[in-house]
Amino acid sequence: MADPVLVITGASSGIGAATAREASKAGYRLVLAARSKDKLQSLQQELGGEERAIVVSCDVQSRDDQLNLAKEAERAFGQIDAVFANAGRGGEPGGFSKADPDVWRDMILTNVLGVGLTVQACMPALRRSRGHVLLTGSAAGRVTIPGSMYSATKWAVSAIGYGLREEIRGSGMRVTLIEPGMVDTAFFDQPPENALQPEDIARAVLYALSQPPHVDVNEVLVRPTPAQE
Repeated sequence: MADPVLVITGASSGIGAATAREASKAGYRLVLAARSKDKLQSLQQELGGEERAIVVSCDVQSRDDQLNLAKEAERAFGQIDAVFANAGRGGEPGGFSKADPDVWRDMILTNVLGVGLTVQACMPALRRSRGHVLLTGSAAGRVTIPGSMYSATKWAVSAIGYGLREEIRGSGMRVTLIEPGMVDTAFFDQPPENALQPEDIARAVLYALSQPPHVDVNEVLVRPTPAQE
């Protein structure tokens, strides 16, 4: 059987890039997607070049880009076995009283619509392979954070995961919500010293992917160990 194929959105940095590296070590062929292909070129070479990884320019807010992503994955590798809908962005201070609505709009379209479009575009191939859908949610999607539209978008990602799992029930497909606490990425200007590293989340993704077909890991919540007092 050919090595399995994993599509990753938001693959140019942070959790996406770390997951690509872990998946490559586990034998996956990779489809690396981000808005700029330039940021993906060095990662592609690191992971074995075009035979092991392709790069695709994809704005996750664009249905055409998402359909092209799925098409390029199948053109290059003939299949899609898993997709990690990871692309997302954070918000800004101000809460519901003062935050910039244009920032909200872009965040909602990326974090919610983008996830839905990734799933929809890859679904035909995933049904054929009885594949695995993984979504980057957040610990922020499990708690109430005052004034946080970002938290609201991650609650929505959780709802997408739950709803998708019921839609594909009996198909042999699996759905996993990956829910990180605070991770040391570009999302945060000054993350705390005990923040998680992108590699910590990548290992959680690979744990879910590595389970046998009869095991469906529904959710993985990963939080930093509380700082020592």
